[in-house]
Amino acid sequence: MAEAPAISPIVILLASVFTSNMVLSNFLGMCSFISISSEYKTASGLGAAVAMVTTITTVLNWLVYRLIMVPLGLEYLRYIIFIVVIAATVQIIEMALDRYFPELHMKLGVFLPLITVNCAIFGVSLFMVIRSYNFVQALFFGLGSGLGWWLAISALAAIRMKIAKNKLLRGLDGPAITFIITGIMALAFVGFSGIFVIQ
Repeated sequence: MAEAPAISPIVILLASVFTSNMVLSNFLGMCSFISISSEYKTASGLGAAVAMVTTITTVLNWLVYRLIMVPLGLEYLRYIIFIVVIAATVQIIEMALDRYFPELHMKLGVFLPLITVNCAIFGVSLFMVIRSYNFVQALFFGLGSGLGWWLAISALAAIRMKIAKNKLLRGLDGPAITFIITGIMALAFVGFSGIFVIQ
């Protein structure tokens, strides 16, 4: 097993929010990013849920990988096991919210099934393994990646709500303007690329 890179967890956190943003740098999790970003409140709710699930599943997948899969030589099953851990975590969170926080469950209930199939969450777990992060680095990477996804979808939703009041040229309304905005946002995030490097 490769040794963990000598990168500060704070650098990993900041880099995963800005310079290595899962959606704007790696283009993972684009489906829900594009489709749920028409209203700010909805997008922010989904972003918060993704940030929470990303952090929890990254930690759980690190523990499962390092404590069970590696000692037993089952690294080749990581894709399947990571997906099972993500799906199970989302189900447990959904049941816990329904039981103990019904009001919050009603707000996030629609978004929770979408989180299970968000490839950004799966990508974070795979990057964590590929980069040989230790536990603390994996925790900060999961947290930063979730916060970065939340920041990106909230910013896109705010911009889309602002321009929805204006008349656009024919052909630019709907998905077209969303892709243009996403491209401009990605270019803006590329401007941070020299500040923090984690890959």
